[in-house]
Amino acid sequence: MPHFKTSWSGRAAIAPALIAAAALAVAGCGSTSAKPAAATGAGAPGKLDAPGELEPPRKAPEIALRNYDGEEVRLSRFRGKAVLLTFIYDHCPDTCPLIVAKLHQALVLLGSKSKQVEVVAVSVDPVGDTPKTVRAFLVKHGMLGRMKYLIGSKAQLAPVWKQYEISSEASPQGREVSHTALVYGITAKGMQLALYDQEFQPSEIAHDVQILARM
Repeated sequence: MPHFKTSWSGRAAIAPALIAAAALAVAGCGSTSAKPAAATGAGAPGKLDAPGELEPPRKAPEIALRNYDGEEVRLSRFRGKAVLLTFIYDHCPDTCPLIVAKLHQALVLLGSKSKQVEVVAVSVDPVGDTPKTVRAFLVKHGMLGRMKYLIGSKAQLAPVWKQYEISSEASPQGREVSHTALVYGITAKGMQLALYDQEFQPSEIAHDVQILARM
């Protein structure tokens, strides 16, 4: 179990059991609203704004899955760029759309510098996330062509969840999925470093991408 360094401003700390703190965020227990930050670059130069960091950083496990178009996507292909990796499902009523909306706003804040980052989502719902529904979700949230949304069977997805310490549990009816709601910030050299819970601000991501892309 890696040690987690935290640098919080008024938020509940991410303990070494970060996954427990962010785990099983019940997507479907009510709606959440948040106003995106209006500016970027608020943090100190060279210092991450991320609320949590892995200490020591560790190599991001390889991911090799297909997106909604059937194209194989490998995480290792994105060396040289920062990667923002999250775990979501497309019919989530609140938590997942909020995360995606804030990632979208971070890309807007980055402007032309957004080419320094790849945004990757791995499905936590192998039954509900289909090529058709994922494409519609990306269109709805302005992320078509901007997010690599990876899907597959449970046999294909579960090993990835395990490697990234992601919990995923569908409701008895299968309509909602409780899952770990966080975003990993991965460096250009493929190291897991930054950790963002679902309450992250777009400005934190926009600031940190420019650092992760140089690391």
